Amino acid sequence: MIIGSGLIANSLKNIDSEDHLFFASGVSNSLETRSSEFEREFSLLKNSIKTNNKSKLVYFSTLSVNDQSKQDSHYVLHKLEIEDYIKNNCRNYLILRIGNIVGKGGNPNTLFNFLKNQITNSSEFKVHSKARRLLLDIDDIPKFLSTDCLNIKNETINFAYPFYYDLKEIIGAIQDQIQKNANYTESDEGDFYKVNFNDITTEFFTGIEPNEYLKILAEKYI
Repeated sequence: MIIGSGLIANSLKNIDSEDHLFFASGVSNSLETRSSEFEREFSLLKNSIKTNNKSKLVYFSTLSVNDQSKQDSHYVLHKLEIEDYIKNNCRNYLILRIGNIVGKGGNPNTLFNFLKNQITNSSEFKVHSKARRLLLDIDDIPKFLSTDCLNIKNETINFAYPFYYDLKEIIGAIQDQIQKNANYTESDEGDFYKVNFNDITTEFFTGIEPNEYLKILAEKYI
């Protein structure tokens, strides 16, 4: 069973089964502050676990829980609270902490969508030159879940392509695809957080070079 209707939920349709409860519904805006939005997701999760207690729960969390600069954000605190609830109340679960998703449509505030729209519309924007980002093709989620990882019980897996992309690298790939130069200024700001990737994640992406992965994303989704 799939709970949700967004980008992640739609990507899972071909691997849906009665044995698994894919919880892909929740707060999509990491800047959200309204408690009602977080409570809605929590309530839906609790009810879904209760009514599907024989299914393995697959929950989609975020790699930003590793970001020390966001430890006090409502979004990160909420995700950590849900993770703790799952660990204490589910007999069989898998938590996937995912990076910056790239796909068709979805949240316009995601990194790729934001940059694509800014460049397409010739809008001026600021780039933090020290920032780095971890990207993930939405199609890699069902591919990864189709491997033996669904047999992993009661663990948390960090999942994204394990390379920290400079924002200018990402902009360059989008520019090449759109055939239009971005209008941005640079500031000596930004940071990034280190993630310890599980062996199963690094093995999944073995043989794909960083430039190749970024080019694939740009060609598929721009």
